[in-house]
Amino acid sequence: MKLTLKIWRQKSPEHKGKLIEYRINDVNPNDSFLEMLDTLNYDLILKGENPVSFDHDCREGICGMCSLFINGRPHGPDRGIATCQLHMRRFNYGDTIYIEPFRAKAFPVIKDLVVDRSAFDRIQQAGGYISVNTSGNPQDANTLPIEKSVSDNAFDAATCIGCGACVATCKNASAMLFVAAKVSQFALLPQGKIEAGERVAHMVKQMDAEGFGNCTNTGACEVECPKEISLENIARMNREYLKASLSR
Repeated sequence: MKLTLKIWRQKSPEHKGKLIEYRINDVNPNDSFLEMLDTLNYDLILKGENPVSFDHDCREGICGMCSLFINGRPHGPDRGIATCQLHMRRFNYGDTIYIEPFRAKAFPVIKDLVVDRSAFDRIQQAGGYISVNTSGNPQDANTLPIEKSVSDNAFDAATCIGCGACVATCKNASAMLFVAAKVSQFALLPQGKIEAGERVAHMVKQMDAEGFGNCTNTGACEVECPKEISLENIARMNREYLKASLSR
């Protein structure tokens, strides 16, 4: 395959960025999108040019690092996958592909396609934990019976990988789906009930402090989420926040 790539290049947060055009030949349709970028970088290095900086780690759709805006969509044209799971057979010979970083006030560009998503870390640190007494023998899991539907919902919320696709696709750059997933994975389980009120209050406060926008329920976040986190989690978080506000 022959492709034209228009990639956002930016030396640092202080520099202005712009789209630079590259042409790449002999792309294997079975390569992943990141492998294609590896090939491009190899060619650039051979030419003495600076390679394109982009985030990646596990390349198995688990870590959420590979956050790229591809042809106007987070993680590219397929649903339910991260960028590292996108394969070049999804594109056609001669296509022009636009590759940009996730854009949001709370996700400042570091270099090229790499953005600072540490705002998510600070939100989790504000309340994404539970208090567990670890003294003595570990508690037997069967002593806390949980309905399967409840445990399934908690597990579905916990599959959020914190990639930021929800923020990147939202017209308001809202992080509500991410925060709601982190709140729900604990709020649904008895282990998370102790700090439930403090958790949602602190995480929402930190989310606002980071500069994320407000949710207007367009649903784009659920559509573009690689783990297909449900909007129901946002409704659950709103209920938890209301309860916490009344009790406080």
